[in-house]
Amino acid sequence: MMFSKRTSSMLLHSTRRCGLTTLHKPLLQTDIVEQQASPVTYQHFPNQDAYWQKTPQWKTISTAEFLSYKWQSKNSINTPSQLLNFMRSVLPSRIPASSSPKSNIQQVITQNDFIQDVENGMQKAPMSIRLTPHILSLINWEEPFTDPLIRQFVPLGSRLLPDHPELRLDSLDETTDSPVKGLIHRYPDKAVFLATSVCPVYCRYCTRSYSTGVDTASVSKVRFLPIMKRWEPIFEYIEKTTKLNDILVSGGDSYSLSPEQLLAIGQRLLDLPHILRIRFASKGLAVCPSRLVDPDDRWAEALIQLSREGREMGKSVSLHTHFNHPNEITWVTEAAARRLFREGVQVRNQTVLLNGVNSDVKIMTQLIRRLAALNIQPYYVFQHDLVCGVEDLRTPLSTILSLESQIRGTIAGFMMPNFMVTLPGGGGKRLACSYESYDRATGRSLFRAPNSHMRGGSENGKELWDYWDPHWSLEGKIL
Repeated sequence: MMFSKRTSSMLLHSTRRCGLTTLHKPLLQTDIVEQQASPVTYQHFPNQDAYWQKTPQWKTISTAEFLSYKWQSKNSINTPSQLLNFMRSVLPSRIPASSSPKSNIQQVITQNDFIQDVENGMQKAPMSIRLTPHILSLINWEEPFTDPLIRQFVPLGSRLLPDHPELRLDSLDETTDSPVKGLIHRYPDKAVFLATSVCPVYCRYCTRSYSTGVDTASVSKVRFLPIMKRWEPIFEYIEKTTKLNDILVSGGDSYSLSPEQLLAIGQRLLDLPHILRIRFASKGLAVCPSRLVDPDDRWAEALIQLSREGREMGKSVSLHTHFNHPNEITWVTEAAARRLFREGVQVRNQTVLLNGVNSDVKIMTQLIRRLAALNIQPYYVFQHDLVCGVEDLRTPLSTILSLESQIRGTIAGFMMPNFMVTLPGGGGKRLACSYESYDRATGRSLFRAPNSHMRGGSENGKELWDYWDPHWSLEGKIL
């Protein structure tokens, strides 16, 4: 059943809204016509490879069971001990350290050696462990040292490098631009609504390692609970700040919100005349796409409903997702993306440039083309932020400049992403190629950020901000 019509009166505490229960103060007046529920797409999708059945403990799991969001959630790995136990069941007894002649680790090691390496890495990592069965099934456990997915989510002690001296935990200085806890207002007409601290997976390179996930041995997290009591001051700030036109609902990850919560946030924002664009940030399509085609889960229906409501009001509601490598894309991903496209939901992708994952022009080009084929707009490729504990994943600015130079002109312009740097300390986003100066010997690049809402040093009334290459790149090392 799809959602019911909006009522014409103000909603009260614990009232039912769009067929979903919301627990909050009065929010909206509503008047939306019922829509027919979208048919589930995956049953008749061609080439349904049961890729998860390569994992020993899931060899008998059916397609319907694997695609259940409840099953995905129940079988996700949420703790370091769960990951170590899982690896004992999937890793070979002897592991090739690397098949690449460029690697500085050539010897074959034992399963126990690799597990100990992971354990050492987790003890120092700012991010905890969380992985979905979808991602776990796509990792090549026969060669974990070279797999591009495990590199994103599982820290290895042998790869950890000292942090750059200019680095700090909140490297983008988001808390300084937070007039209300859980809201980042850096740009004049845009703000980020941090709805939760929870994600379906935890990435090693997370910019918000100061708040996302559970505490680790190295970081005590700031909490952003997904409850109306915490959200209300954020709504009030947005309501009175009429220069805001664009709200990014993030966290954490909006996939961690219930359908009820997604609707509560989206409809409250849509009812504000000055809010013209709402973006929901979620890695869910990349790491747990089955939720979007699960007939028993209504998150996708909630997003589709908000998109329809927005269009009727002349407003945009979109999904911003996060793929980093072509190996993350399966037929389930395609089925989920097709559903959103058919229902008119705009999906954009924001990739992070990661050393050894997508820093090769062939891989980045393949990723962009595959996303375009799914009608997912390749929106941004971000230079890796200065983040604690992940210097091995950062690349010098020269890498992103080279990638853009080689790719631009080979792909249709409307599917060509912008290659960006988010400047440490609060300078905001700038095109990577727009640097004022770049000293490759010291690794220091300078950018101008003319937005007066930002803070920092100035020269002739215009702001200057530093970005720093990783030290390993200055020393001529190959990781």
